[in-house]
Amino acid sequence: MTELTNNNQENNDISNSFSLIRQDNGVAHLVMDVAGEAMNTLKAEFAEQISQVLAEIKNDTSIKGLVLLSGKKDSFVAGADINMIASCQSAQEATALSRQGQMIFDQLESLTIPVVAAINGPCLGGGLELALACHIRVCSDNAKTALGVPEVQLGLLPGSGGTQRLPKLVGIQKALDMMLTGKQLRAKQALKAGLVDDVVPNSILITTAEKLALSGKKGAKQVKRSMMDKLLEDNSIGRGIVFKQAAKTVLSKTKGNYPAPLKIIECVKAGIEKAPAIGYQTEADYFGELAMTEVSKQLRKLFFATTEMKKEHGVIGVAPEKVSKVGVLGGGLMGGGIAFVTATKAKLPVRMKDINHKGISHALKYGYDILSKKVKRRFMRHSEMQQQLAMVTGSTEYTGFENLDIVVEAVFEDLSLKQKMVADVEQHCKETTIFASNTSSLPIGQIAEKAQRPENVIGLHYFSPVDKMPLAEIIAHETTSDQTISTTVAFAKKQGKTPIVVKDKAGFYVNRILAPYMNEAARLLLANEPVDVLDKALVKFGFPVGPMQLLDEVGIDIGAKISPILSAELGKRFDAPDAFDKLIGDGRLGKKASKGFYVYGAAAKKKKTVDESVYKLLNLEPKTRLAQSEIINRCVYLMLNEAAQCLDEGIIRNARDGDIGAIFGIGFPPFTGGPFSYIDSIGADKLVAQLNQWASVHGDHFKPCNALVEMAEKGLRYY
Repeated sequence: MTELTNNNQENNDISNSFSLIRQDNGVAHLVMDVAGEAMNTLKAEFAEQISQVLAEIKNDTSIKGLVLLSGKKDSFVAGADINMIASCQSAQEATALSRQGQMIFDQLESLTIPVVAAINGPCLGGGLELALACHIRVCSDNAKTALGVPEVQLGLLPGSGGTQRLPKLVGIQKALDMMLTGKQLRAKQALKAGLVDDVVPNSILITTAEKLALSGKKGAKQVKRSMMDKLLEDNSIGRGIVFKQAAKTVLSKTKGNYPAPLKIIECVKAGIEKAPAIGYQTEADYFGELAMTEVSKQLRKLFFATTEMKKEHGVIGVAPEKVSKVGVLGGGLMGGGIAFVTATKAKLPVRMKDINHKGISHALKYGYDILSKKVKRRFMRHSEMQQQLAMVTGSTEYTGFENLDIVVEAVFEDLSLKQKMVADVEQHCKETTIFASNTSSLPIGQIAEKAQRPENVIGLHYFSPVDKMPLAEIIAHETTSDQTISTTVAFAKKQGKTPIVVKDKAGFYVNRILAPYMNEAARLLLANEPVDVLDKALVKFGFPVGPMQLLDEVGIDIGAKISPILSAELGKRFDAPDAFDKLIGDGRLGKKASKGFYVYGAAAKKKKTVDESVYKLLNLEPKTRLAQSEIINRCVYLMLNEAAQCLDEGIIRNARDGDIGAIFGIGFPPFTGGPFSYIDSIGADKLVAQLNQWASVHGDHFKPCNALVEMAEKGLRYY
């Protein structure tokens, strides 16, 4: 940045990561640039260095104002180094870490000169807490600028004063919303919320910050609040309502499985209702407690695992080819979703083909509906929306397919149709064009068996809705080339997905472990357990939706198609209970047909209501007979058993991929760490004993796989 290269500037290097640079106008720049890292993160060892530089600033009367900025391009401070927490051996150590952060930021806040945070790029977690300790905040309108406190996603809370400063700045309700969800605000949203005082182009960010630092003002701009906000937040009765409603909402969403959100509410409450000092002490104490919980440990392990995966290629030592142009075959929800994430996340042009213009229109509408909401919420400009929509074009012919690098097929689950698509792509595209099938059940080897260039054929299985679900399964058949695998993995990452490479066998990984879980839920239903009782039990365990609702969402007819494929290739344990024919015969295809296990359409109320007529159709007399814990375990333990068998067969590469695949693909409860982490927490011996007991009562589908039996006998663990 040119502001840092003035020949008349005096440059005092505080360390490799911090520089204090005095300007001729009386402003000093405190530049954070952590050596050897792509992004700035706060580390415990910086405490002494920062204290020294703050003492120097305090004692230098020539400094009239201070601008805090980053030396990294397009990045302010991404947060605190999570390894600090992992290294803590006790709650007391973690509490001390929190107190240290609080004290450093207190020193910054207590400076008598104006301190301005100049924010460009991500300003998250400890980074935002650092900015909150400054007197004024100004940020760039860079699309990469985002402000938030996502600690709750790691089972933690903002531990360096964030729970105390944020509510005072943006109000209790907005602060709770940010801290309890981990949501990030873009520049204009941050300005509207009162989180920053100004938003300017990055080219004048430092100049603007210097002017603010020389203005002599130390307080943030007061944001206009609604009458309702004042009524709720400016008196103890109103605040009591806010805190009570926040706790109620948290419990309805988390089912008590995550302790951090309630602790966050208590911290805010302590600081406002008791005293600031009590609020800060409560924050530090609760931070220490949460750092030692199993929930936080599992969520942090998940964070490290996904970070590690971002650095990996599909095949070790094989670099991906560059993908510049993409094709999508088939409109509809999946095709539209794939085109959308390719254009908006990967920033690549997409050429679509469908048998009619209606399909293309549906696909284009998919992207339009999402982007127009962002424009209405001022999340993006209308011109940006137009640019992104223009990235997707369509045709009923193969015009424009000549130079595509990869074509993603999203047509019906019909083998002969998919084989025809392979032949068409080989005829109309380059010899090197990759054919990626978004099949959910058909073996990729069968799709490729008539191909002229089978080495270019691969599976790329997305999950619905494509714009929200983070997982992609990459399925290589026996002759898929290593180059094709690495290129497809890199392409999925560009789309914002977390890809796992899986073996080409029926159901792949995610649908294969899901099937026994769904089948057991269906068996329990046919044993007269009520639909809502089953769903509530599994949601209480931590799944986003229960199995019956999931079947409605996916489509009962889809479940009916997948089940025979799995049974034929994997054995009788995948046989589904005999209910699909009756449901489909009655037109019960689920949500898409407005008829399934639940009521849809005009008859549906805000609360999800079971369609009681389904019981009569299946000749059932619903009555709760089993304990909630048995319902949960019978369904979940079958999923765990199948996951262990998948790893044993090499369907997935390792337990880490299996955990991430289940969490990101089907919403396996993140606080458990995933199926393999959960097996470790139960103990293979206890899991095997329970499965054997159920096998003797309910049938061989409960029989534990050999891998689990061996683990139980040898006392082994996955981690």
